Amino acid sequence: QVQLVESGGGLVQAGGSLRLSCAASGDIFRINTAAWYRQAPGKQRELVATITRGGSANYADSSTGRFTISRDNTKNTVYLQMNSLKPEDTAVYYCNADVRRTAWSGYTDYWGQGTQVTVSS
Repeated sequence: QVQLVESGGGLVQAGGSLRLSCAASGDIFRINTAAWYRQAPGKQRELVATITRGGSANYADSSTGRFTISRDNTKNTVYLQMNSLKPEDTAVYYCNADVRRTAWSGYTDYWGQGTQVTVSS
């Protein structure tokens, strides 16, 4: 079994910052690409940022310049630093990771349960 657990969400005023964490645990040999997604009420889930195992990051246009994704491979943890938050960033934020459970298995996609981020105006 593999579990992804997000933390760090909460209520913040516009212009504030939050740092989300996603800790992976269980039968993990290696985590390849990891990502953060978000889903606002009544909207589809959308990509926020991705990061490769080597640390190369890509961002959605709405995140560029304000959010920073990072990871610690020794801790199987992915982070999302969010600065200059706006009310439109309000959403449930989900962690996603491609996980190889053994040296001879392929990668499987896993999701966390999500953490709520609410930005007040």
